Amino acid sequence: MEVFRYVGGKLYCEGVSIEKIAKELGTPFYMYSHSKIEENYRELDAALGRIPHLICYAVKANSNLSILGILKNLGSGFDVLSGGELYKVLKIKADPRKIVFDGVGKTKEEIEYGILNNILMFNVESFSELLILDNIAKKLKKEVPVGIRINFGIDPHSAHRYIDTSKGSKFGLEANEAKKIYLQAKKFKNIKLVGLHSHIGSQILEVKPFEMTFKLIFSFVEELKKQGINLKYIDVGGGLGIPYKENENKFPLKEYARALSLFKNCKVILETGRFIVGNSAILVTKVLYIKNSFGKTFVIVDSGMNDLIRPSLYGAYHRIIPIIKLSNYPIVRSNVVGPVCETGDFFALNRKMPLPKEGDLLAVRDTGAYGFEMSSNYNSHCRIPQILVKGKQFSIIRQREKYADLIKGE
Repeated sequence: MEVFRYVGGKLYCEGVSIEKIAKELGTPFYMYSHSKIEENYRELDAALGRIPHLICYAVKANSNLSILGILKNLGSGFDVLSGGELYKVLKIKADPRKIVFDGVGKTKEEIEYGILNNILMFNVESFSELLILDNIAKKLKKEVPVGIRINFGIDPHSAHRYIDTSKGSKFGLEANEAKKIYLQAKKFKNIKLVGLHSHIGSQILEVKPFEMTFKLIFSFVEELKKQGINLKYIDVGGGLGIPYKENENKFPLKEYARALSLFKNCKVILETGRFIVGNSAILVTKVLYIKNSFGKTFVIVDSGMNDLIRPSLYGAYHRIIPIIKLSNYPIVRSNVVGPVCETGDFFALNRKMPLPKEGDLLAVRDTGAYGFEMSSNYNSHCRIPQILVKGKQFSIIRQREKYADLIKGE
C-alpha cells in the first residue's frame, strides 16, 4: 500500500495533508505512517508462515515509545543493544521473554539489568563476556539463557562497509572458537547455552548471502547435535533491505522464508528493524535558499546532517520529492544541502531533479530507520519532532526541542 501519495497534486500521508501539518507545526519534522508499520510487520510475519519464529524488532532502528508500542501490540519481541534500549521496551511493558540482548560491549551493569528482568536470551560475542555473565549470574543466583554470536565470514553485499558485520569486523566469534565454548558448556554453572546467533550485515537486497549463512549454521548445529548439544533458538539477525532507489526491487521475502525452512526443529529469531520501519516515514524540510556557485546549483534546506546523517555517514541515497507536485519547474542537477557548518552536510549531490523555489516543501523518503535515531544537537540545533499519522488523525509522538533543552544538565 502506498501511504505517501499525491491527492490533487499535494502529498498526503494516509489521510493527512502534509502541507497542512507543515503550516501548523513548522519544519523540519519526521512523519510516520501507522498503517505502513503494521503492514510491514504483518507481511514479514505472514511470509514466515509455519516456520516457528519470533520477530524481535531491532530497537536501534527507531526507539520512539509510540512506535515500540505499535509493534508490541502486534506481538513483536525486541532486540536491544543497551541498557537504555532495554529500559525503553520495559517502559512500554514489553514481555521480557520476548527480549534478546545483543552487542559486543555490554557493561556489567547492563548484563545485571537484563538478568534481573528475566529476558529471553543474551547473545554473547566473546569468551570474556561469557565469563563475566556467568559470574554475575552466580552472584544473582540465576541461570541465564545464552546464545553465541558466530561470524562465518560471509560477504553480505551490504550497501556500505560500515554496515557489513562479517569477516574482519568486531562482531561475533569465529566458528571454531564458538564450537569450543559450546563443548565446554557444562563448565558454566549459571549459564544455559540455548541458542546460536549470526547477523551478517544490514541493507541486504538479495537472498544468496543469507542462504549461504543458513547452510553454515545448519551444518554447525548438526555437528553440535552429534556431541549431544541441542539448541532451542537460531537467531539469524536482521539485514533485510528496502529499496531506497527508484530502480531497486523489494526484498524477496518468499525466497528468504524458503531458505529459513532449513530450521524445522528450532525456533527462529529475526532481529529486523529497517524492513519494518524504514519506508514508513519521511523527513519534511523547507527550502530556504537557492544559489549557484562555481557552476553548481545548491538547494539549501532547513534540515541537515544533524537530523539525518545517513547520506553524510554512509553515502546513502534517499529519494527527495516535492510536497506540492511541480509540473513546470526545470530539471536541474542540484546539491540538496543543510544548514550545518560541514561540507559533508548534504541529502543529495548532483541529483537530477525539478528545481524547487525558495519556500517550497520537500520530503526526504524512507527515513523511518536510522533517521531520528541517529540525530544530534550538532551546531546546537534542536532535535525535531516526530509525528505519527493514523488514518485522518495525527499525533506528536516527540515534541520539538527548545533552546532551553540544549543546556539541560550543563
